Amino acid sequence: MSGEDAGVYLLSDDLALVQTVDFFPPIVDDPKAFGRIAAANALSDIYAMGARPLTAMNIVAFPKKLCGEVLEAVLLGGYDKVHEAGAVVIGGHTIEDDEPKYGLAVTGIVDPARMMTVSAASKGDALVITKALGTGVIATALKAGMAAREVVQAATDSMMLLNRSASEAFLARGVRACTDVTGFGLMGHLSEILNASEVSATLWEGSIPLLPGAVELAAQGMLPEGAYANREGVEVEAPGVTREVLDCMYDPQTSGGLLACVKGDRVDELLAELRKSCPRAAVIGEVTGGDTGSIKVLPGKE
Repeated sequence: MSGEDAGVYLLSDDLALVQTVDFFPPIVDDPKAFGRIAAANALSDIYAMGARPLTAMNIVAFPKKLCGEVLEAVLLGGYDKVHEAGAVVIGGHTIEDDEPKYGLAVTGIVDPARMMTVSAASKGDALVITKALGTGVIATALKAGMAAREVVQAATDSMMLLNRSASEAFLARGVRACTDVTGFGLMGHLSEILNASEVSATLWEGSIPLLPGAVELAAQGMLPEGAYANREGVEVEAPGVTREVLDCMYDPQTSGGLLACVKGDRVDELLAELRKSCPRAAVIGEVTGGDTGSIKVLPGKE
């Protein structure tokens, strides 16, 4: 399947393997937190498909100049999240590199009949996101020494949060269209759903959940390079929408939330369940007809 969050290999009519891989350089200063974030990010692709992770293999690039205690902390952080996900670490591979990098190759399983994909959205669906935006902006500010400690902590807590509970809540309510919001930002990943499903969408600026400090830092120009590429890749109609909020919607996320298309009669019950583990979960818009892939962002509707 093209454009999905992970690769799928059909084993039988009611069982398929789901596989993904993701790794990257440190996004925060604390090595154990970095390990947890990287693991949660890799596991997210499995959850976006509605699958259950079984095994994970470490992928490590590490410079000799850093002490082994740092690497140990990274790996322990990753182990924590894999264990929390109910999966097991079964090995991995390490190479020497000037820049440290860490991530996972993850294998899971799914019932193909219940699997969530990017091509199952329908006109009238509510667009539900489970985490606030702004991790890329805040990580950029952290590198520049311009992010307050409480701002960094809020972003770190969000990135370390597994999408497990959100995925299970979606599956329990029959959701079939879902993706996770990562490097292409909200706009890029929404665009993938819309094009694959041959629909369009309207978003409401006032409903977009944003991490503390994200808008203010975006206004100061703390935008990662990927945000500019994401803006070039997806054009939207956004009359009267605040520039800084729009920047956050293009912001590449690390270990972002799930974005799902939900039938209207299931939204209230779903939100009540989601907010037990994802307090910033919100309805941010709706799937519409019209030109395939088009996105309109309207001010208001908080």
